[in-house]
Amino acid sequence: MPSEPDALRNQTTPRVFVAATRQNDGKTTVSLGLYAALQQRFASIGYIKPVGQRFVDVEGEKIDEDTVLIKDTYRVRSRLIAMSPIAVEPNFTRDYLAHGHAEGLHSTVREAFDESSWEKDFVIIEGTGHAGVGSVFDLSNAMVAHLLQAKVVIVSEGGIGKPIDEIAMNLALYEKYGVEVVGAIFNKVLPEKTESLREVASTGLERLGLPLLGMMPYNPELRRPTLNQVCQQIGGRFLGGHRHKRVRVAKVTIGAMSYRNVENYFEPGTLIITAGDRESLILTVLGEKRSKKLPIAGVVLTSDMLPSAEIIEIIEQRNIPFIATSLSAYKVAAAINKMTVKTEVGDLQKISLIQDLVTNHVDLDGLLRRVMPANEPAQMPLW
Repeated sequence: MPSEPDALRNQTTPRVFVAATRQNDGKTTVSLGLYAALQQRFASIGYIKPVGQRFVDVEGEKIDEDTVLIKDTYRVRSRLIAMSPIAVEPNFTRDYLAHGHAEGLHSTVREAFDESSWEKDFVIIEGTGHAGVGSVFDLSNAMVAHLLQAKVVIVSEGGIGKPIDEIAMNLALYEKYGVEVVGAIFNKVLPEKTESLREVASTGLERLGLPLLGMMPYNPELRRPTLNQVCQQIGGRFLGGHRHKRVRVAKVTIGAMSYRNVENYFEPGTLIITAGDRESLILTVLGEKRSKKLPIAGVVLTSDMLPSAEIIEIIEQRNIPFIATSLSAYKVAAAINKMTVKTEVGDLQKISLIQDLVTNHVDLDGLLRRVMPANEPAQMPLW
C-alpha cells in the first residue's frame, strides 16, 4: 500500500479523475465536454493533466497538447506548466530508471495540483491511458489519483464483454491504491445499439459495484481528420486553400482516373491523392465552379511532383486546398488510414459536438453526487 499523500495542501476542492481502460478511449473528449457542462454549475473550474505523453513546445516549456486545447478553449486561469507539470520525453523513462526519485515526481504533481486548483470550485484531472500507465516511473494513473485524493470515473469504448473485463482489471489497481472509482462512461456506442446495450451494460457494471454514468453515441464527424491534421500527418505543405484547413476529410480517393472521370468524385469531404504531373486532372479540379461550396475537401500532390509554374499560380489564386508531400500515393493513403484523430485547438465545430455529447448523454448529477463531499452542494452559485 502506498504511503499517505500528506504533502497535498488542497484537500477540500471537489475533483474528479477522468481515466480510461486504454489510450484513445475518450478521456479528452469527456474532459472537454465535462468542463463545459460544469460551467453551468460552478463559477471557476480548474484542469490538470499531471502526466502527458504527447506534447508541444510553448515558450520553452513542454506542455501536453490536450492541456493546450483545454486552456485555449476555456481560457483557464492557471499557468500551463501547473496544468501540465510532467512531459514524458523520449528518454524520460530511461533516465528515471537510472537515477530518478519517486518523491521528486510526486512532489511536482502535488504542487502543480495545489496551484492549478487555487481559487477553483471544481477540478478536472485527466489521466493517461489505462490505470497502470506510468508505473515504470512511479506515476501510474492509480498512483496519481491516490496522490491527489481524487475519485475516478473510467471511460471505455462501448460493448459488453471486453469493456467490462477491462474496467474490472483497471478497478483492481485503483483499489490497491485505495482510490474510489465512482462509475463508468461508455463512449463511441453505436446509436442503434444504445438502448439494447444500456440495460445489459448496467447489469454488468453493477456486478463490479459501479454505476453506468453515461453512454455517448458514436459520431463519425469526430473521427474525421481535418486537412490541417492530414497535412501534418504526411509532412506536407499547403500550396493553396489554406484557409480551408479545418475542412474534414470523409473519404480518400486515389486519383488514378482520367481527367474526364474525375468529376464523378466531386463530393464534399473527398480528398483526392494524385501525382503533380497529372495536370489535366488538376485543371479539371481547379475549373470546378458548380457551387460556391468546395467541390471536394482538397487534393494531395504526391512524391514531390509539382505541376507547372502556371498551374501553381492558379492553385494559389483558387479556393480549393492543395497539399504537396514527398510521400507516395500509397504511403499517403496508409498514413491517413492509421491516423489517431485528436481535437485541434480552435476547432469550434468539433468542440461544440463534444460539448453536446457530454451534456446530453452523461449523468452529470449522478457523477457529482458521487464525487462531491457529503456536505457540499452539487451546484455552486455563479457570479
